[in-house]
Amino acid sequence: MAEHFPPRLMPTPVAARYIGVSETKLRGLGLPRKKLGGKRVYDRVDLDAYADRLPYEGAQPEADECDKLFGVVAS
Repeated sequence: MAEHFPPRLMPTPVAARYIGVSETKLRGLGLPRKKLGGKRVYDRVDLDAYADRLPYEGAQPEADECDKLFGVVAS
């Protein structure tokens, strides 16, 4: 059984598709890139962190029991 998951390091076209923006928009976001040989790649961790910081539209999601236990509050 083959597992399907996103790569950790992604070139611009893949990284843009991963977060749902154009390559031009991605380049304009100022996200850090890493050097992998002669290539510049985006780290999935940085892309996820960027997406996590985006504000929600409308009502905020409620904190679940784990969040309440560890004192995490929705921002």
